[in-house]
Amino acid sequence: MLFGDIRSEEHVLCDGRALNINPDAYTDFRDLPFPDESFRVVVFDPPHLVNAGPNSWLAAKYGRLTKETWRDDLRAAFAECFRVLQPSGVLIFKWNETQIKVREILALTDQKPLVGHMSGKAMNTHWITFMKDAK
Repeated sequence: MLFGDIRSEEHVLCDGRALNINPDAYTDFRDLPFPDESFRVVVFDPPHLVNAGPNSWLAAKYGRLTKETWRDDLRAAFAECFRVLQPSGVLIFKWNETQIKVREILALTDQKPLVGHMSGKAMNTHWITFMKDAK
């Protein structure tokens, strides 16, 4: 298992808990540093916030997207996830739609999900599974 993130940070959250982001590999989801078809499974849990202050605990905890480029960034990220997946590989995608609806996100890839599941108290978190086409 490999945890990739563009951040390496330590924070103290508003409730006093420590938040440590220590990835195994520093990666930009728009340009993954792995060869084609490297993985059988990819879990993609991108930031889901565009309206979070740069110093807010939400931005520290979840990261944030740029208002002007989030569509292009996530479109590129989906392309990269499918590029590094092996044929018949599985992409598990997590999205919280408190600020951007999941239908807007799914429109950024031509891949169709196999199954999805909503969770959380407000049912805003979506777990969506894709399978890359076999060659």
